[in-house]
Amino acid sequence: MTYNTKSLPGAPARPCYIQAMQEGPDTLPVAPDTSQPVPDRRHMIHDVAVFQVKLIADGILDLLFVPISLGAAIVSMMKGGPRPGTEFYDVLRLGRQSERWINLFGAASRVHGSETGDNKLPGEDIDKLVSRIESFVIDEYRSGGVTTQTKEKFDRALASFRSRRSGQ
Repeated sequence: MTYNTKSLPGAPARPCYIQAMQEGPDTLPVAPDTSQPVPDRRHMIHDVAVFQVKLIADGILDLLFVPISLGAAIVSMMKGGPRPGTEFYDVLRLGRQSERWINLFGAASRVHGSETGDNKLPGEDIDKLVSRIESFVIDEYRSGGVTTQTKEKFDRALASFRSRRSGQ
């Protein structure tokens, strides 16, 4: 790391992150006493601006994907055949590719490193949670409906989810 310690006469020397400024927005300087990257104002402003653009792009795509996915699902259902749904799942694949391309929260990895280990949410994603709730509701329906005991179980599961989410 190259530091510029020149300053005005009588003023304390301050390190300037010249190398990081020259290397571009994907490289952050590292604090001399740690291995943690330290974003400077220039990088912060850049990341905020890029994040806003990415949020807008992601929002526009989300709005577009609502009618497109519904249309693809209708076409898939009407088409029938041995493998219905190919159009819908093609739209999902395109959506996944667009999310990876946008990389909405990519700037965080330059400061905090890899995203492994910083997930404070439960170990499962929302798809797994929905699947568990769906199985629970179907099981209860097959066994005769929702009872007071079932409501208590659901409340306990929800409380457990909330406590894991808050890190308690």
